[in-house]
Amino acid sequence: MVTEWLMWQVGGLGPMLGQNHHFNRYAPEKIPYAIDRYVRETSRLYGVLDKRLEDRPFIAGDYSIADMACYPWIVPHEVQGQTLADFPNLHRWFDAIAARPATIAAYAKGAAVSQNQEADDEARRILFGQGTR
Repeated sequence: MVTEWLMWQVGGLGPMLGQNHHFNRYAPEKIPYAIDRYVRETSRLYGVLDKRLEDRPFIAGDYSIADMACYPWIVPHEVQGQTLADFPNLHRWFDAIAARPATIAAYAKGAAVSQNQEADDEARRILFGQGTR
């Protein structure tokens, strides 16, 4: 069960929420259709997780790599146009993982090295402008 949910994250949650972030935060032109499409898909995927967590504390029952892989994608839920209160089981799961000592330590370590900068033109060129050559 862990592998199936890890693959769900790799094939669905990560790519779709990545598109949400791209069109909401990085795209030089705000395209309402794209933003709406990925905000709605994010909501759908949150709903899948919410349903999965209805009768278990973690995605595969016990805490696993599936939870570790999914959790960071939920952290920026507000930027993704989502309200965790709309997904009570997901919200409970999110709060439980956020309270884990290892999660707290990891995010503290990340904050110490994070630059939290908006991408400038050079960074955008590197992130989004490269082709095969």
